Amino acid sequence: MTEAQGHQQVSLGLDTFGDVTIGDDDAPLPSAQVLRDVVEQAVLADQVGVDAIGLGEHHRDDYAISAPDVVLAHVAARTERILLGTAVTVLSSDDPVRVHERFATLDALSRGRAEVTLGRGSFTESFPLFGLELSDYEILFAEKLDLFATIRDAGGGPLAWQGTTRPPLRADGLNPPYETGLRAWVGVGGSPESVVRAARYRFPLMLAVIGGDPARFAPYADLYRRANEELGNAPLPIGVHAPGFVADTDEEARDRLFPHFKANRDRIGRERGWPPASRIQFEQEVSHGAVFAGSPETVARKIATTVRTLGLSRFDLKYSNGPQPHAELMRCIELYGTRVAPRVRELLADDTA
Repeated sequence: MTEAQGHQQVSLGLDTFGDVTIGDDDAPLPSAQVLRDVVEQAVLADQVGVDAIGLGEHHRDDYAISAPDVVLAHVAARTERILLGTAVTVLSSDDPVRVHERFATLDALSRGRAEVTLGRGSFTESFPLFGLELSDYEILFAEKLDLFATIRDAGGGPLAWQGTTRPPLRADGLNPPYETGLRAWVGVGGSPESVVRAARYRFPLMLAVIGGDPARFAPYADLYRRANEELGNAPLPIGVHAPGFVADTDEEARDRLFPHFKANRDRIGRERGWPPASRIQFEQEVSHGAVFAGSPETVARKIATTVRTLGLSRFDLKYSNGPQPHAELMRCIELYGTRVAPRVRELLADDTA
């Protein structure tokens, strides 16, 4: 895909991990309510013209979504056009056959709107939860991605696969088969080996840009394109997932987002030995880094710049960043669909012209 083609065809989505939000009394809401709110957020995204919604999989108490496909099935019943995907499905601790079955089912129920992003995830709670060893972190993902690619390539027909982490698989086919074909991405955090592996298996690439200038990922996008060319693959899409928040003004967006962004980062930081997040660091990430926060015009211009720089065909804004209230997230979604997305396309159309 040429840079101009990528600009013309860019899809604009939203992602959430179902961060546990706070209520009017500043107390955390029950996870059950958060899940119901996520459905309402996805319905609104569909109504305001957002192209895709991605739900992340986590197994910890600060994120409500542990079974994205179940939530997406509920969303499917209440929406008409929005793509329904994950951000990400933790393939290392899942079964590729079951992932195929679940998303083929979702695809049928949504009339062809299902997609899945496969990744290793940034947390490891699922390993002990499902009886897996962290020492097998690399081999589990490598073999399960290989099996998933084998399932995709079989196209619903007979398949045969053998590895070391499970018994050999022989099957006449998997049910239900996909009606419209299996749409699957591979999520990558910045490892060259992972980028090349995505190309080797012919999966579209989703780059997780969660810190630093998005332009620093240009070498990975270039590596992916070169790898596809050398492997004889047709050009494949590249997307970016990055945090952010949209409000009516730049000041409002920053002031509303920062305390919740800090709460989220500081909790993770305590687990990983990071220092507390400061307002100065946050402002730097907004101005020159990975946080896409501001007015519709500010966020649209930053997205358009990122699309140009990396040659993207997809951009997903992770609009939930800590315990930010549901009402604020709904306003963000409304602005993203009605003002940010049209402005991004306008800016990119001007480039093409």
